[in-house]
Amino acid sequence: MLGISVNIFIVYLLFLSKQIGANELTFELPDNAKECFHEKLKVGSKYTLEFQVVTGGNYDVDLELKSPSGRVLYKEAKKQYDQIEKTAEEEGVYVFCFSNEFSTISHKVIYIDWRVDGDPEHEIKGNSPQVAQGALTMIESKVGGIHENLEKVIDYQTHHRLREATGRARAEDLQERVQIWSLGQFILIIIVAIGTVLLLRSFFTDRRPASSMSWHR
Repeated sequence: MLGISVNIFIVYLLFLSKQIGANELTFELPDNAKECFHEKLKVGSKYTLEFQVVTGGNYDVDLELKSPSGRVLYKEAKKQYDQIEKTAEEEGVYVFCFSNEFSTISHKVIYIDWRVDGDPEHEIKGNSPQVAQGALTMIESKVGGIHENLEKVIDYQTHHRLREATGRARAEDLQERVQIWSLGQFILIIIVAIGTVLLLRSFFTDRRPASSMSWHR
């Protein structure tokens, strides 16, 4: 009985690993550039696209999502963060493009998380409904809860690292600006000091021409 339960547990874990597909990626988007990604989906697949600009410029980017027929499903300009949840209504290749073409001097580092849930080809199919509804039911609640909790932990850790990276980038950018500002103030103080010294010297410099006295007898 224990061996059967273990086998069912392993089968259910494999089912969960196939049922939800996730792809996380962090990439660099140069200035005045565009980067596109492609994903093939079946009708009924639920997909989630989450993105965040980690570093660069004003921490914003343009995003456009298109269906296989070319219909625009999502289009936003200069977004720092967003999460898109949709269900595939068409079968084929979906395309989402990140654009930094509006920026000519700053490149961006972007994090994306692409998840596909409920793909029909990953559904459990069999001739024994008692196995799916009976034997697996006792394990589904346990394993399902563990799986959801692990997903939450992974998401929390990922977002925590993103916030840390963004905060560090902002701090480094602020430090660089403070250093430049301090250097400018130092140069300005030196110029003012030299100008003040030269001005004071001009006040005490006798520029009157020497007078020549003529004696008449």
